[in-house]
Amino acid sequence: MAQKTWVRMVTAQTPTNIAVIKYWGKRDETLILPVNDSISVTLDPAHLCTITTVAVSPSFDQDRMWLNGKEISLSGGRYQNCLREIRARACEVEDKEKGIKIAKNDWEKLHVHVASYNNFPTAAGLASSAAGFACLVFALAKLMKAKEDNSELSAIARQGSGSACRSLFGGFVKWIMGKAEDGSDSLAVQLVDEKHWDELVIIIAVVSSRQKETSSTTGMRDSVETSLLLQHRAKEVVPKRIKQMEEAIKNRDFGSFAQLTCADSNQFHAVCLDTCPPIFYMNDTSHRQVKFLVSCQCASHSRSSSKFYMKCDDTKMVAYTFDAGPNAVLIAHNRKAATQLLQKLLFCFPPSSDADLNSYVIGDKSILKDAGIEDIKDVEALPPPPEIKDAQRCKGDVSYFICTKPGRGPGLLSDESLALLHPETGLPK
Repeated sequence: MAQKTWVRMVTAQTPTNIAVIKYWGKRDETLILPVNDSISVTLDPAHLCTITTVAVSPSFDQDRMWLNGKEISLSGGRYQNCLREIRARACEVEDKEKGIKIAKNDWEKLHVHVASYNNFPTAAGLASSAAGFACLVFALAKLMKAKEDNSELSAIARQGSGSACRSLFGGFVKWIMGKAEDGSDSLAVQLVDEKHWDELVIIIAVVSSRQKETSSTTGMRDSVETSLLLQHRAKEVVPKRIKQMEEAIKNRDFGSFAQLTCADSNQFHAVCLDTCPPIFYMNDTSHRQVKFLVSCQCASHSRSSSKFYMKCDDTKMVAYTFDAGPNAVLIAHNRKAATQLLQKLLFCFPPSSDADLNSYVIGDKSILKDAGIEDIKDVEALPPPPEIKDAQRCKGDVSYFICTKPGRGPGLLSDESLALLHPETGLPK
């Protein structure tokens, strides 16, 4: 290793993902091995992502990390697992221009600095830990020139946060639960890329950005120990749904996709209620949104049919799913459906009186233009959805909306101005 003091840095951007067939419950807590397969959609990193800068230097005397500007400890087992696994796969690195030469065995002696930033709420049920650990592993792998592909890296990211393995790919992603005791076959694979079904539009209603009362780790452990419904779900329900969901995605069959997505979200939260003590991730606003969606798309159809999602008018068809939090993720099958959905959402869940529309609807703001909405006065003038009898306006129930779409997987950011660490000191800017 060259003796000259230097700092080598890499900055990466990784998307978050939202499961449409849920992961809930581990068969191995340490290796984070799930009790069932799961499938997710990766969200556009332009709207929801983690940016992570990793740096290495012989001048660093310990591993350090800053999350959203605040230093946190890297002593936890999950961080240490990821660091250990990537270091074990590190290769020789040489940068003649900067006078850097790191031999393979040097990596065990060198320390790293990590700075990470989420452009969306942390620990609020929007898979921030998934994006965070995926970005950490991806960035470290690039820093250390690891040769593993993204699927192999996903098995490492999984040891930080289970859902992180699915953020190593864009489009629709399957996390294979695997059977090996060492977890070597529990990894993510891409089903289709983001271009396969690019007409989908996703609207997230952020009801609360506060940290949830019951962490996913604690909730899963309690569900595995106490919920009989979870055992039935993992053995009997999910294997069938996985096959059906893969077929729906392959064929771009939105009716089947919506029915499966909504049903699996409902069952996931039923498992949470079947847990002792019961877990409440959805709140009153979440329940009002489900009622709103069902009313909008199925008012004129029989609700006794388990297939009512497929019977609805295509222009009204929307899938909903809730992860471990109160925030609704709504998936419309095209832009026209999304535009109509946003109009109805803004009528029923308008901003508080002092809100700014520019901060109330973020992400892909062009949908607002399609909806004919330029300012708060346009929101106030929206007509009530004709499908909902005596529609009420729940002002202030939603903090803000994020408009996005299926997106690509992780990538490196070459623009040095986007780095979160100073190139000379390796400390936060």
